[in-house]
Amino acid sequence: MTLRVLGVDPGLTRCGIGVVDVERNRQATMVAYGVVGTSPEDTLDQRLLVIALAIDEWLDRHEPHVLAVERVFSQLNVSTVMGVAQASGVVIAAAARRGIPVALHTPSEVKAAVTGSGTSNKDAVTKLVTKILAP
Repeated sequence: MTLRVLGVDPGLTRCGIGVVDVERNRQATMVAYGVVGTSPEDTLDQRLLVIALAIDEWLDRHEPHVLAVERVFSQLNVSTVMGVAQASGVVIAAAARRGIPVALHTPSEVKAAVTGSGTSNKDAVTKLVTKILAP
């Protein structure tokens, strides 16, 4: 059976979304990806609504078996942490309404899974993800 995973890199300004299918042999195939953007000039409730509606659409269209969400981690910028946490909550609640399990992963865990090192830079992660998902 193919496992469909919808991954989310939450944020208020840019919320990254990707869907991959993973076969039993761990071969992964990219299904779709995109970014939901909101304007800092909009009110918080409107920004969260935009993210909520987009996540609902992605969940309905792609019917994932599980959601993978980047776990909020400590940063110096409290307002950034709050925005990520709020966007994460909207995403997690959307999955819960559908009975879809949610796995939370720190950026270091994701980097280590992809590259073997939790301290890899974005370029290294991008190169390996591109190679893993190449047709």
